[in-house]
Amino acid sequence: MFKKLKKILSRFFQSRSVILSILLVVMAFVLVRRLFDLQIINGESYQDNYNLQITRETTIPSTRGCIYDSDGNLLAYNKLAYDVTFQDVGSYETTREKNLTINGYLYQIMQILYANGDDVYTDFAIRINDAGEYEYTKSGTNLLRFRADVYGQSDPADMTPAQKAVSAEDMVKELGGDGDYGFWVISDSLEKPYTAEELAQYGLPETLSQEDALKIIAMRSAINQNNYQKYISTTIAKDISDKSMSSLMESKGYYVGVDVEESSIRVYNESLYYANIIGYTGKISAEEIQSLNTDSGENKYDTTDIVGKAGLEQYYEKELQGVDGKKTVYVNNLGKVLKEDSQVDPQTGDDIYLTLKTDWQKAGYQLLEQYVAGIVWSNTWDYKEFDNSQVGTNEIVIPVYDIYYALFENNVLSVSHLRSSEATELEKKVYNMFLDKKEQLFADLKAELLSDSAKPYSELSKEMQAYITYLLDTTMTELGIIREDAIDTTDSTYLAWTNDESISLRDYLTYAISKDWMDITQISTDTQFLDSDEIFSSLCDYLSEYVTDDNNFSKIVYRYMIENDQLSPQIECQLLYDQGILEPDDATYQGLGDGSVYSFDFIKDKIYNLEIKPASLGLSPCSGSMVITDPNNGNVLACISYPGYDNNRLANDMDEEYFSELVTDKSSPFYNKATQELTAPGSTYKIVTSVAGVMEGVISEGETINCTGKFEDVDPAIKCWIYPGMHGSVSLATAIQESCNYFFNAVGVRLGNLGGTNGESDDATGIAKLAKYASMFGFDQETGIEMDESTPRISDQAEAPSAMGQGNNAYATVQLARYAATIANSGTCYDLTLVDKITDSTGRTIMEKEPVVHSNVEATDSLWNTIHTGMNQMIKQNTYWQDIEIDMAGKTGTAEETGVPSHALFIGYAPYDNPEIAIACRITNGYTSANASLLAKDMIRYIYDLADKDTLITGHASVYSGGTISGARTD
Repeated sequence: MFKKLKKILSRFFQSRSVILSILLVVMAFVLVRRLFDLQIINGESYQDNYNLQITRETTIPSTRGCIYDSDGNLLAYNKLAYDVTFQDVGSYETTREKNLTINGYLYQIMQILYANGDDVYTDFAIRINDAGEYEYTKSGTNLLRFRADVYGQSDPADMTPAQKAVSAEDMVKELGGDGDYGFWVISDSLEKPYTAEELAQYGLPETLSQEDALKIIAMRSAINQNNYQKYISTTIAKDISDKSMSSLMESKGYYVGVDVEESSIRVYNESLYYANIIGYTGKISAEEIQSLNTDSGENKYDTTDIVGKAGLEQYYEKELQGVDGKKTVYVNNLGKVLKEDSQVDPQTGDDIYLTLKTDWQKAGYQLLEQYVAGIVWSNTWDYKEFDNSQVGTNEIVIPVYDIYYALFENNVLSVSHLRSSEATELEKKVYNMFLDKKEQLFADLKAELLSDSAKPYSELSKEMQAYITYLLDTTMTELGIIREDAIDTTDSTYLAWTNDESISLRDYLTYAISKDWMDITQISTDTQFLDSDEIFSSLCDYLSEYVTDDNNFSKIVYRYMIENDQLSPQIECQLLYDQGILEPDDATYQGLGDGSVYSFDFIKDKIYNLEIKPASLGLSPCSGSMVITDPNNGNVLACISYPGYDNNRLANDMDEEYFSELVTDKSSPFYNKATQELTAPGSTYKIVTSVAGVMEGVISEGETINCTGKFEDVDPAIKCWIYPGMHGSVSLATAIQESCNYFFNAVGVRLGNLGGTNGESDDATGIAKLAKYASMFGFDQETGIEMDESTPRISDQAEAPSAMGQGNNAYATVQLARYAATIANSGTCYDLTLVDKITDSTGRTIMEKEPVVHSNVEATDSLWNTIHTGMNQMIKQNTYWQDIEIDMAGKTGTAEETGVPSHALFIGYAPYDNPEIAIACRITNGYTSANASLLAKDMIRYIYDLADKDTLITGHASVYSGGTISGARTD
C-alpha cells in the first residue's frame, strides 16, 4: 500500500505539468501578495508619489495695479503684449544634436524678429562695449547672483572660486564652447565644431556675428536655468509686432517648443513730467527678493518677479503687486503639458489715485524749462573763458565755449558714433583729427616720462594734467596697473605727488614701482629685464591703444581740441546735424561750413528755441523744481522736477545704454529736485524769523528798525540787498514786503540777546529760538510725501545770517511748499501727500487719505494779519507782479552759494482772502529771485486762466527786458 502510494506520488511530482502548475500557483500567490501590498497596504503612499511625478504646479502672474491722476487719467497701466517663449520639449539622441537643434531654432527666430523690426529679449548681464569687448552690466551681490544662476547654484557660496571670479570674456567663451557648461555656439577648442552641411541642415550660418552669438548664448543660458522643470517656458522675445506674431504662428509646428503667449508690459503716460514721481518697474534683484520677502513675512517674491524700482512704483509695491495665481497641470516624461487639473486665479493689484493734476504738471514743467533756458540764453556770452571769481554771484557769465565743451561732455554729441561704421564723412574727418591729437599727446607724455628733467606736475599744462590725472586715477587703476590697496597714503613721496604736486610723473611712477604700488606685469609679461625707460615706453603704448575707445578719455581730448582751436565750433555745430540731434537744415549746415552762420549766434538760437535744452548741457543753471499744494489739507497738486526722463525706456526690458546716460548726465535727472535737492531758503525764511521775533517779544508788529544798508552789529558786517542804498525806518510788514536783510539780522541778534550777558548776543540762544519756530513750520522733519525725501536741516550756526535764511539752513522745495501752505492757512502745518485714495480692481475704495497735522504755529491773529499784509504788499508793489489779475501773497528768496550763480526762490499762495493753492518754486543757480518770481507768476496765470495759454507755453526761452531782468532784487 505504502509502496503503491509512493509510486503514485513519485509519478505525480515527476510530471512536468504538475511542476508547472505548482510554479504558477506560487507565482500567482506572490503576485497577489504584491498587488495587495501595492494597492491596499501602501496604495495611498504610492499614489501620492505617482501624482508627484506627473503633476506640476505653475504660477499665473498677477496683473499690476494702475496709477491715475486726480481726474482719473491713466498714468501707469498694463498693455497687452505678445511674447515669444521656448520650452525644451525635444528628444535628442546626442548633445550635439540638441545644441544644433536649439541653436538653429533660436537663430531662425531671431531672423524673423529682425525682419519685422523686433529683437530678442535677454536679461543677460553681459554686453559688448564700444571696444568690442565683453563686460558685465551688474556688480556686487547682483553680479554674484548672476554667476550663480548661470552655473546652476541656488546659493552663490556653492560656486567654485574660479566661477565666483570668472570674467565676462571667459564666461562667454565657456558658455559658447563645448565644455560642461557650453552650448556649442562658439568654440576655441574646436576649430570647426560643426560641418557646413550640419549648419545648413539646422538653419545656421557658417559664421555668427559677435552680437548674434552673444544673444544665442544668453537665451540658451536662460533656457538652461529652467531645465529642472521642463514644463516652464522661457521668454526669448517681448512685446513683438503683429507681423512677427503672424510669422511665428504660421511656422509654430516647425519650431518645436516655440510659442507666442499673451503678457503685459508696463506703460507710462506723460512720462517726462511724471517719471520722478511714479518711477518705474524692473526685474527684481537679489537684495530686493530678500528685503521684500522679509517685509511680507512670506516667500512671495522670486527671481522672475517684476517690482517697483523707484518712486511710487517702489513705495506702493505691496499694494500694486497683486497676488499670483496657481495652476496644476499634468505633464508627460518630456515635460509636455497634457491637461490642466485645477486653477486658482490671480488677484489684480490695487489701483492708486493721485492728488496731482496732469495739466498743471505739464504746464509747470514746460514753464520751468522755458525759464531755465531763458537764464542760460541771457547769460551766455561770446567768450572762450571768464573769471567768475571777480564778480558777484548774480553776474556770473556762461562763456559760449563752456557750451561747446558740454556738447561732448554731457553726451549731446556721441563720441562713439564718430568712430562707428555708420559715421558720416564729417564724423570720420573729426575722428581722424582725434587720432592725430591722441598720437601727439601720448608722444608728449612719453617724452615727459623718458626725460631726465621731467617737470613737476604743478608746472605741466592744464591739458597735460587732465590727461595724466585720468590715466593714473581711472585707467591704470581699473586695469590693475596701479594697486590702490598697496599704496601708503601717508608716504612722503605720495603726498608730494597728490598734495604738493612738486614731483614729476616719472619720479612718482619710478617710486611706485620700487614700492610695488604698480603691477607692471599687466603691461608686459616679460618685465624682468626691462629698465624704467622701457617700462614707461611700453606703458604709454599700452595706454594709448587702450583708451582709443574710452569715451570718457575721448571727451577730455575733444575738449582740448576745441579749446586749442584744433576742432572749430563751426564743425562741432555741423555734427549736431550729422548725428541727428537737430532736424536737417541744409542752408544752416552750409552756412556753418562756409562761415556765413556764426557758431555763437547758432548756439544761442538753438537754446532760445529749445532745440538744445538746458538739461542737455548740464551747465549752471540746468534744473529746477516747483511744488503746488492745497493749504487746507496737504494734498500735492503738482510736484515738478526738471529735468525728467522717459521711464518707459527703463521699465520692462531696460535700455541699459539710456540708463547709463541718465546716470552720468550732469543735470542729474534721477535726482528729484523737488524732494531731494536741499539749498538755503534765502529770504523766504524771513516769515519764521518774523513769528519768532514777535512771539518771543524782541519786536512788536508795529515797531520799526532803521536800515542803514549794512548791518554792522556782527563781524563781518552783512549788507542788505539794497546796499549801498538803505531802507530807512521799516516795520515788520514793510520788512517782509521789501525783504530787508538788515531788519531780520537785527531780529536774529535780539533773539540771541535773550540768552546773552553784558549786552552780548548769544548765538546759541538765537539759533535755538529760530529752530523752535522753524519746527512749528515743519522744517524739523520730512513732509511725509510718498517718495524719497532729503532730511531738512535747520541752521545751527550764526544767528544773524540764519535769521535771513542763510547760515546752514537747507530745505527741499516740498518742504518750502509745506511752509508756504502753513503761512497761507495761518498756522496749521499739514503733512503732504500725493495719494488721494487706493481702490481694489473692482473700484471699491480700500484706503482714503485723511489730512495729517504735523504741528501748529504759535502766533496771534494780529501777527498773521501783519505777515499776510507784508506778503500781499510784496506782490502789489513788485514791478513784475503788478499786472497779475488776482489778489495773492508771496515772498521771494535768493540763496547764495560760493562760485556759482545764486539759487532763485519764491513762495506764495492764492487767492489772498481764501487760499486754494500754495506754491514754492526754485531755479537752481537761477541768478536772482526775480526769475523764480516770474515763473510762479506765469504758473498762477495758467492755473486761473489769466492769460492765453499759448502766450505762456511758447516753446521757446522766457526772456524779459531784452534778455535781462533790470532792477531785479538780489534778496
